[in-house]
Amino acid sequence: MLTQRAPSLARFTRSDATRLAIAAGSLVVALTAILAVDITPTESVQYAIGDVAREDVISPRVVSFESLTLTDDARRAARAAVPFQYDYTSEKAIAVASEQARAYNERVRRIDTAFATELTREERTLLLEVAVADLTPKAVLTLEGLDAARWTAVRDEADRILDATVRTELRDTEVAETRAKIESRMGGDLDEAERMLAAELIAPLIVPNSSFDQALTDQARDRAAESVAPVRVNIALGQVVVRKGSPVSAADLEAINNLGLGQDPGVTLSTAFGWFLLAALIVTMLLAWIWRFRPTLWHRDNVLFLIGLLVVGTTLALKVTAGREVLGYFLPTAAIGMLVAILLDASLATIVMAIIAIAGGALAGTIEFASYTFLGGLAGIIAVRKGDRLQVFVQAALAVFIVNAMVVTVFSLLGARDVRGVLELWFASAAAAAGSSVAAVGTFAVLGSAFGILTVFQLLELANPSQPLLRRLLVETPGTYHHSLMVGNLAERAAEAIGADPLVTRVAAYYHDIGKLANPLAFIENQAGGENIHDQLEPEVSAQVLKQHVADGIDAAYAAKLPRALIAYIPQHHGTAVMSYFYARARERAAEQFGGLSTVEGARAADAVDERRFRHAGPKPQTREAALIMLADSVEASVRSLASRDEPAIRAMVTRIIDERIADGQFDECDLTLRDLERIKNAFVEQLLGMYHTRIAYPQNTVVELESRRRASGEGGTTAR
Repeated sequence: MLTQRAPSLARFTRSDATRLAIAAGSLVVALTAILAVDITPTESVQYAIGDVAREDVISPRVVSFESLTLTDDARRAARAAVPFQYDYTSEKAIAVASEQARAYNERVRRIDTAFATELTREERTLLLEVAVADLTPKAVLTLEGLDAARWTAVRDEADRILDATVRTELRDTEVAETRAKIESRMGGDLDEAERMLAAELIAPLIVPNSSFDQALTDQARDRAAESVAPVRVNIALGQVVVRKGSPVSAADLEAINNLGLGQDPGVTLSTAFGWFLLAALIVTMLLAWIWRFRPTLWHRDNVLFLIGLLVVGTTLALKVTAGREVLGYFLPTAAIGMLVAILLDASLATIVMAIIAIAGGALAGTIEFASYTFLGGLAGIIAVRKGDRLQVFVQAALAVFIVNAMVVTVFSLLGARDVRGVLELWFASAAAAAGSSVAAVGTFAVLGSAFGILTVFQLLELANPSQPLLRRLLVETPGTYHHSLMVGNLAERAAEAIGADPLVTRVAAYYHDIGKLANPLAFIENQAGGENIHDQLEPEVSAQVLKQHVADGIDAAYAAKLPRALIAYIPQHHGTAVMSYFYARARERAAEQFGGLSTVEGARAADAVDERRFRHAGPKPQTREAALIMLADSVEASVRSLASRDEPAIRAMVTRIIDERIADGQFDECDLTLRDLERIKNAFVEQLLGMYHTRIAYPQNTVVELESRRRASGEGGTTAR
């Protein structure tokens, strides 16, 4: 149950290490083989670049990889996007501007001289005609028509435009265009002819200050390519990689190969090692949890084998359906949680479902499938409880369906699944829920029988009074049969009070004394007021007779093929307790020849009696249910012998018996607390008061009794007593 106490931390012994090594080794090897090997290999898809796809290529799994093809394409595009690089710098531009300014001054030096000296018009004209050799005739005519003031305006504007042009970046590829358009940049109050003159003066001096640099261009392109992050491709389960009829590109072929469709990759060492680590991790955690929190299950080989079988079988089913899109959602994985919860323990069932969900999520490659598996299984565990009625399996199926459908809906809202996909998965959820319930109800009884685990249906069948052993108890030992029923009622009531298993407790109580069938008259409840054979036997012999009924009970249980888990209660119901009545008689007899227990010699002789000969062989109760049967057995027999069965007397008797068992250490090996014992005491007292309640004398009964006496007196005194 989920409310079980965590046991105290036990020391990990060499035996535990051996058990862990064997169990973990077997499970890890089996799981690694299942997870790593491709059980259902798909046919390889053989294509070359440029081939036309013969059919849709669909992804059988989730894959994420760095695409070398797309990354190279992106880097080529980044390189191509980088423009040519030039060697322009501001320092170079200033230097070019200074040099061209000097050249300009030198170019117009003669013109300056012509306008600065006192020359006749004819002399100035002759000088201006040869001052600048490459001027056009039209420019020369414009120059000759200028006076000194207009020349100064033209000269300064040309100088300004030249400096501005060569001081900013001017690439060698832009020089011709710049020279052609330099006239339009002239400002000031120059007319058109003057602007043309100024443009011709500076046009030869317009030179580039920025030239193409191949090294700089290569460096920039390299940096751009390096800045491009690797292109990562994510392919979802069921995604169409290449459409039928489409040409196969290099990127498509790369995706096909990464999906393992282009060739049979086999089992790589890294993949196998990864699956091995996952298997080792989940198996170690599972077994460590069982050792720490369920030590009683840890030491049962059949339980470990059953858990391993369920985990391995489910993982195999998950592997077969992995990569088949919707098929995995049809698996009735919730049945595993239900089976473990019914047969063993709900907490253990939760851990097992978590392990299975991790394996399923790793195989499917999605958190959705892991959530679907775990939460659906958890819903089944919560709903199925003990599985004692068919109705609870129907309820469990409904709970599993609702939870699975909600998980599918949540991830559909978070993802990109359409309405049709949601409806398909809802149908799969319903099929998986129904299949889980049917599988659980159809196999838990078989598994319980095969692995020696008590199931509810087995217990209900064994509790039927028509069972052969119970019929024999009723016919051959009616006193023992009645005693067993009373013990069962008492123990069941106490089990409910402390949270133990009431059904197991009651059924085990029914069979705890079947050994008395071998010698019914050796036990007082079957003597029907006749002679007690123990009055004629030595105390030691009587003790051996009583001990024998435990061994006879075990033999009878094995002969009747009772479950081993139930047989274990037969020796535990007495534990190693002392048969106090016969031990006391032995002490009295030993002291008789020395004057009794009141004398020193008698007391010494009584103390010499070996108490061990009057103790049951045990073992002590290993479970709370066995401890309850021990107490109920003693309480029922003792209270029956009370002269007064009112509450104080019953409570005193119950308290005395519990205190004696505590003092004798009979509960040292089971999980009982002082609070449990107090609840057991109250449950016993309440049940016994109900069993031995007094009745009022009805008037009709009094009349019948008086009439019977009158008739007896009238018939004669010979029959009266």
